[in-house]
Amino acid sequence: MAQSLFEQLTTMTIAVCDTGDLNSIKKLTPRDATTNPSLITAAAQMPEYAEVVDGALSWAHREAGGDPARVVGLALDRLSIEFGLRILGIVPGRVSTEVDARLSFDTEKTIAKGRYLIGLYEAAGASRDRVLIKIASTWEGIRAAEVLEREGIHCNLTLLFGMHQAIACAEAGVTLISPFVGRILDWHKKAEGRDSYPPAEDPGVVSVTRIYNYYKRHGYKTEVMGASFRNLGEIIELAGCDLLTIAPNFLIELAEKTGTLARKLDPEAARTMDLPKQVIDEAGFRAAHEADRMAHDKLEEGIAGFSKAIVALEKLLTERYHATQGRAWVGQAAHDFFRAFDLDGDGFITREEWSGTLPVFMALDADGDGKITPGELAAGIGGAFMLAK
Repeated sequence: MAQSLFEQLTTMTIAVCDTGDLNSIKKLTPRDATTNPSLITAAAQMPEYAEVVDGALSWAHREAGGDPARVVGLALDRLSIEFGLRILGIVPGRVSTEVDARLSFDTEKTIAKGRYLIGLYEAAGASRDRVLIKIASTWEGIRAAEVLEREGIHCNLTLLFGMHQAIACAEAGVTLISPFVGRILDWHKKAEGRDSYPPAEDPGVVSVTRIYNYYKRHGYKTEVMGASFRNLGEIIELAGCDLLTIAPNFLIELAEKTGTLARKLDPEAARTMDLPKQVIDEAGFRAAHEADRMAHDKLEEGIAGFSKAIVALEKLLTERYHATQGRAWVGQAAHDFFRAFDLDGDGFITREEWSGTLPVFMALDADGDGKITPGELAAGIGGAFMLAK
């Protein structure tokens, strides 16, 4: 019987499931799983996870001594841990849990948050070796990761778009980086007025290939995990990368397709390449970041997007907390959530603006027109929140 593309991929690359949906993880059985604020926010709306949300709020209520002003902040971290713990009960490997994106330019607060999140995991009986603390690849975030790594707290540097970020991460000794393939493609399509690229010429694929070869050529231990894919061709072109974090819809597609999957990235081949070693200090990093408009724009946009997702999640948790305390105001959560994700203010949330899981987007997009209206979102969120009333 012919092997599927997924089966072949897993002989050369570790497949990571990019979702907060526990049911998808159970079905797909990846080795690792990763989440981000958008994915957690999307999962938190789903009725089947009402118990997870309520559990986080109950814990936060106890920890805050009933002080409503502190509950949501505590619940926000606890919810990420609750999802993470459940994911660790399914996958044999690691889970990535993200630091609040609003701390991306504050080294000390990022360090403190990383220590706090690991403390919550360890208090629940999870080993720190199975957790990656996800931090944005700013200069400040990379410095925070360097400190955390020295303490045995492993880090996943996310929102990585430029070679200067990748080199700084490797020099800091971080465990893993997540270059965003699809978002790099998005920028170039818009900037160059193109609809598509051949898979091997896809700017995101080219970027990750360059980073991978540089790391292997110079013997860095930092793992490369391609992320944020827009099409199956990008995944196929990166076969052989250390890890690839893939949305459930693409994992299913890989599992359903057969054919020959060629290895495109090879550490032995990379070790023979002429790739001079570079050293990046703070001044060099900042200069390179300003010069690389794509990396500059996408990092800024990514931090803003994840920050909006956190604000939306805080509002959802506030709504739910008041519901469980008998002080609900129906509909406000849907209104606030919509405003947070309607990035261009045109009255619709598109698939690109959503940035969460495709199944959740499709479930909320009731008429299947590729856009979520305020009414569709209110109906979707309303179903989840009515469970608490």
